[in-house]
Amino acid sequence: MKTSLIICLSSLALALTLLAQSPAAPQTSPPGAPATSPAAGAPVNPAAPAQLPPGATAPPAGAAAPEATVTATLSPAPTASASPSPAAEASGGVLGSNWLIDKFRKGGPIMWPILIVSIIGLTVVIERIFWWTGRWFRRDPKRIEKVFTAIEQNDVAEASRLSRGSRDPVLRMMWNGLNHQHASLQGALQVAAGIEIKRAGRFLVVMDTLVTLAPLLGLLGTITGLIRSFSFLGNEELAVQAVTGGIAEALIATACGLGIAIFALIPFNFFTSRVSNLEFELQTAATNLEVMLGSQTAARELDFAAQAPSSGKGSSI
Repeated sequence: MKTSLIICLSSLALALTLLAQSPAAPQTSPPGAPATSPAAGAPVNPAAPAQLPPGATAPPAGAAAPEATVTATLSPAPTASASPSPAAEASGGVLGSNWLIDKFRKGGPIMWPILIVSIIGLTVVIERIFWWTGRWFRRDPKRIEKVFTAIEQNDVAEASRLSRGSRDPVLRMMWNGLNHQHASLQGALQVAAGIEIKRAGRFLVVMDTLVTLAPLLGLLGTITGLIRSFSFLGNEELAVQAVTGGIAEALIATACGLGIAIFALIPFNFFTSRVSNLEFELQTAATNLEVMLGSQTAARELDFAAQAPSSGKGSSI
């Protein structure tokens, strides 16, 4: 299970790293493009006739001069539109073009505890899914029936042999009880069943804590966001922008906290029901084992009691 947890944490770290990386912004021109773009706009076909007449004849030179001024005034326009503005470059950084990370930043500092809670919850859910999937494949009801059949036939050694080395929790409990039936059968079954139930219910306390903690963190983010909003009401210039930013922080934190709680509540209830079903299976198998072994013990005691008077009479004669 430690290996599965390490794999889950590594995959989550890789996913967050890939999520933080934003696609590179398309660069329309290299850094030296503003100097070359006016020259690129100058040798266009309409501008070429405007430069030939001044060298050939004098009268068109006066007429060509306005055209030259027109082209000179119009050529810088494409350079201004083609070159990206510094504000656009500043906002389009590594974290600027990702919607999820942008919302995370707007959620305020309370989003970091919420992120840690979400990672822990996702890791626990993945680990429990792997464990219960393996539990499903480890089930061996046919061997359980064979063990009960061997006990009915008063062959305890065969029943112990069949239950030895199995990965099914029910068979492990039965093997522990069969090997300690002479000391305390009920105590051995209770100890083995408790170990299996504790193993099946591992990390359920963590999930229960996360289900309760995530909405509380969201509520704390709501309060801090509202405090931040109302702290800017005295300044009329920044009041509107600051209040809207604080309300957005409150709503984002609340939504994330409720989302994590809902995400953790459904697997928590499912895993709790599976633990209850396993506990019922263990109790049923332990009760059947106690009844069958108890009936055999009672039958042996009756046979011994029936043979005791006959042996006593034989000795007196």
